[in-house]
Amino acid sequence: MGMNGVKIADLKDGMICDGTYILKEALMKKTAAGKFYIDLVFLDDTGEAAAKKWDAVNEDMDRLVPNRLYIVNTRVATWQNKLQLNINSIRPASAEEQSRISEYIPAAPLSPGEMMETVNGYIVRIGNKDMRKLVESLYADYSEKLMYYPAAKALHHAVRSGYLYHISTMLKTAEKLSEVYESLDMDLLYTGVLLHDIMKMEELDSTELGIADYSIQGQLIGHIEMGVSIVDQKRIELGLDDKVCLLVKHMILSHHSLPEYGSPKPPMFLEAELLHYIDLIDARVYDFEQQYRTVMPGEITEKVWSLDRRIYRPDY
Repeated sequence: MGMNGVKIADLKDGMICDGTYILKEALMKKTAAGKFYIDLVFLDDTGEAAAKKWDAVNEDMDRLVPNRLYIVNTRVATWQNKLQLNINSIRPASAEEQSRISEYIPAAPLSPGEMMETVNGYIVRIGNKDMRKLVESLYADYSEKLMYYPAAKALHHAVRSGYLYHISTMLKTAEKLSEVYESLDMDLLYTGVLLHDIMKMEELDSTELGIADYSIQGQLIGHIEMGVSIVDQKRIELGLDDKVCLLVKHMILSHHSLPEYGSPKPPMFLEAELLHYIDLIDARVYDFEQQYRTVMPGEITEKVWSLDRRIYRPDY
């Protein structure tokens, strides 16, 4: 168990245990009977868990500061097929432990510097000067945010440096496809991969720990429309070719493929179609691997919301 208690991924129904977790959010609520309680979400580097502090008073709520480390004693129960922590006691971790909070944060498996090096290795391979100029300009604008931004608030790659992880693995997948389908325009495909989610940097507000929520702009407009808009701004600012920018805008606009997923247009040329599938493959691999962290071989999970199905981990 160690001095930091039980990790979130190791919690089991019926346990009474201590753990050191980051408080992601806390909200005071009221039961039907009129009693107050606090709804909380904790996280560590293995996952996140919902929790309840029953019979709460305002002072309990006032003492809770999101994005800080807490030492929690809890009784683990199951509610609607999900683990729920019922809090017996909660206190802030020491100043020394708070200084090591980044060790408790879910993060990409590679360092941001290493991933940025990989990404830069693909940017220099873009032969079309307008596409490369566009990518270089936007990656320079967001050079700081790129190092820690997640790729989402809650779904795939919603971890510190998740954006870079998502982009770097997609670039590698795109490269492998080019070995099979030699007719592909790799300038277009690499540019689409590099820019399809670039406005996640504005859609989300993220702390340097990679904990994010949607910005007002993100909620009202979204990264797809903001992406089209920024390409237009750069077209004027950098004097880029209209036809090139039109293709890049279409790739950003169509990468979710369907209106119900946010794309007003389906992909209308091959590289745009492949961008959609590479994005989907990368999200699916990530989601399955996350589930495999908490399910044993031969077991089936409860329904996974992001995949809309239950997941089986093969065992043979």
